Amino acid sequence: MNMTPQEIVDYLDQHIIGQNNAKKTIALALRTRYRRLRLDPILQDEIMPKNILMIGSTGVGKTEIARRLAKMMQLPFIKVEASKYTEVGFVGRDVESMVRDLVMTSLSMVKAEHNENNKEAIEHYVIDTLTQKLLSNSAHLSSNEENIRENIRNGSLDECIVEIELQARGVEFNDTNMPPEIARVQESFSKMFSIMGKEESKKEVTVAEAKEILRQEAADKLLNHDQMKREALKRAEDGGIIFLDEIDKIAVSSRSDGRNDPSKEGVQRDLLPIVEGSIVSTKLGSIKTDHILFIAAGAFHLTKPSDLIPELQGRFPLRVELEPLNEDALYLILTKPKNSLLEQYKALLATEEMTLSFDETSTRAMARYAQRANQKTEDIGARRLHTVVEKVLEEISFNAHLYQGSTVTITEAMVNTILLPLVEDEDLARYIL
Repeated sequence: MNMTPQEIVDYLDQHIIGQNNAKKTIALALRTRYRRLRLDPILQDEIMPKNILMIGSTGVGKTEIARRLAKMMQLPFIKVEASKYTEVGFVGRDVESMVRDLVMTSLSMVKAEHNENNKEAIEHYVIDTLTQKLLSNSAHLSSNEENIRENIRNGSLDECIVEIELQARGVEFNDTNMPPEIARVQESFSKMFSIMGKEESKKEVTVAEAKEILRQEAADKLLNHDQMKREALKRAEDGGIIFLDEIDKIAVSSRSDGRNDPSKEGVQRDLLPIVEGSIVSTKLGSIKTDHILFIAAGAFHLTKPSDLIPELQGRFPLRVELEPLNEDALYLILTKPKNSLLEQYKALLATEEMTLSFDETSTRAMARYAQRANQKTEDIGARRLHTVVEKVLEEISFNAHLYQGSTVTITEAMVNTILLPLVEDEDLARYIL
């Protein structure tokens, strides 16, 4: 987490075009979190996270900024839609389940890091176990132990059949909408019945399958479950990020004539204690939400941020408005980011032994048509590029086998032939692009 705000923005610039204000705001919020962790524990408790409200239409990069940051800094991150918490008990969910989701994500990260840190020990256990199994097999009695080890490592014996013991495992319940107490009781019953039943069963599998089973077995043996749970809870508490999308869908417009769904304000009031800071019971233990960073986002076409209840507004002190994407921005999105959309299509069609290329004018044309489609129909930002590029490449992708060993260059004329009739006809543009 020890990255300066400028370093964070530089990283985001590799993947996301524009939106400099949003990048700076979120970089500062994360740097503030790092600074807080370096303070005296008594002062740490006083400093609240600088929650952010991002305002902008769909497809301008709100979610992508938060997701990229969490991935870069190895922070527990979840994205939830605020609208899913309406009508709890019918089609909605308990608001506290978002915190439980965050804890389970944190747990998965801790497990993955543990497995990576113990990779050598795990591989050593797998190879040792399989070597003993194969040496006891009459078909391999003439083989040298070192040769068998080497063949297991390089995959030469992956198709051989070996018999291993499968240890009975209890069923894990990861339904975060279920009260933790009930989940614990169900898991206790599951473990009890697995112990009462047959503890081990033998099964014949290939060496490749046995490797995966034994890796899991070795990881479980090396895992300190209590320490892992404590680490997962601490990471979620101090570094967790919850991205609340579609928060504008639970705002009640000031122009409302009273027919709005009354559950919207109820969801806001349910969210309030979570964002303010409360203690939530999870399967791994209780977690305080005081220092979880909440990033809310919404288009706010029909409502305004001021239509949220005042208490909730006050919990999002940082406001940032994301700019709509113009033709130049769409062109840069197609060409500049690492692993851009065009690079992805080139790599996909390279698997068919063909080379795909785009000249400058064709890329400009696709950006222009995407912008015109956004203006004529609903503005869905950069997501329109996926539809436009897919439409341009549809026939080439379908007949890729005919182009094996050759190079196909997309030109402006090809783009115009495919897209011009669609964009000019508003009805077609609405349904196809």
